[in-house]
Amino acid sequence: MRLQLLRKQKHISQTRLAIDLNMNQNSISRYETGERQADYETLIKFADYFNVSIDYLLERTENPKMNK
Repeated sequence: MRLQLLRKQKHISQTRLAIDLNMNQNSISRYETGERQADYETLIKFADYFNVSIDYLLERTENPKMNK
C-alpha cells in the first residue's frame, strides 16, 4: 500500500495521521509495513484523507486521481 509514501509526501507523522483519523499509531505502522491489511472502511478513510483513489492506495493504478 502507498500509505507511507503519501504520508511522507505530506510531511505527516504516523502519530498525526492516527490522531486525524481517530486511530492509533501502531495500526498506522502495521498498515505501512504490510503486517496488517486495511478493511474497506479504513481504505476509504485513507483515500479521503489523501484525496486519492482506493486503487491508487492499493497500487492497482499509477493515477492518484479519483474517477468521478
